[in-house]
Amino acid sequence: MLCTGLAVVLATASLVVPGPAGAVADPVSPRAAGLAVTGFAYGGLPRSALRRDAHALTTVTVDGVALLADGSGVVAPGADALRLGRDARAEGLRTELLVHNFSDGLGDFDPRRAHLLLSNPEAIDAVSTRLADLAVSGGWGGVNVDLELVRAGDAAGLVALCEAVRAALPEGRTVTIDISASGSLRGYRERGYDLAGLAAVVDRIELMAYDQHGPSWSGPGPVGGLAWQRRAVLTMRRIVPADRIDLGVAGYGYAWRRGGGGWTVTPAAARRRSHRAGVRPVWHARAGEWSALLPGGTVLWWSDARSYRQRVRLARSLGVHGLALWRLGSADPLP
Repeated sequence: MLCTGLAVVLATASLVVPGPAGAVADPVSPRAAGLAVTGFAYGGLPRSALRRDAHALTTVTVDGVALLADGSGVVAPGADALRLGRDARAEGLRTELLVHNFSDGLGDFDPRRAHLLLSNPEAIDAVSTRLADLAVSGGWGGVNVDLELVRAGDAAGLVALCEAVRAALPEGRTVTIDISASGSLRGYRERGYDLAGLAAVVDRIELMAYDQHGPSWSGPGPVGGLAWQRRAVLTMRRIVPADRIDLGVAGYGYAWRRGGGGWTVTPAAARRRSHRAGVRPVWHARAGEWSALLPGGTVLWWSDARSYRQRVRLARSLGVHGLALWRLGSADPLP
């Protein structure tokens, strides 16, 4: 595993940058580039962390509503999520309430509970009505649909859910959807996404252009390399207008153990771990990310503030609506 990890690091590295790991060249502001910025957040995000990044944000999307295991309803947002929504609005930001199909028992998104919802018109009506009620009563500006690992056969149901949420919401509130990145139209279809159908009913698609590599599904590599992201956007743009797309950006990284497995790391933790090990991180210009090979064989890849600035440039060059960062609090401070 050590040899494999080293080979990946060396093969994808195009530039070793002298100077401190946190150095940033040619900064670009999203606002200066005319881009909107959505920041995803958990309900427990401290007010101080929100204030730190509020100047660079347009919208805060709060992970606050869980789909029930049988797909028949949702769990209302907790006090922390509601508090964060109020805090964000007090900072002058739009807010959206995110609904997801993550299962704590599985430790992953649950395709079965998504299927039970999306294959049942009565469940779609009930869930969409409930989401609209929660959005209105909680003062949210819209609903964000984050159903992942959707079965290909549930594509029509996903469109129907978004359409039902839109119909249930009062005028002026938005519906957005998070979509996993793919480099082919077939890949999007296989992931349960009818791009044309979704684009017709949602205000914006948040393209989750991250998790290209990760410890449980691949060997070491970029979390979301620039070329991979560009290909995913260009593919989506064949169906979806560019101004309806937000480029998803990773504000985190991964660690791969020599013997297998790994974990998620924040950019700050990756820098600290490298520093303590006496290892100088490598900047990969083509990927727009950092990596480090630690003693003992652990390989780190992460996306930080410098990576974010590269995505600002990429988003501007592709003509998309904006950026969507996962996630506030763990990512580096925003420019």
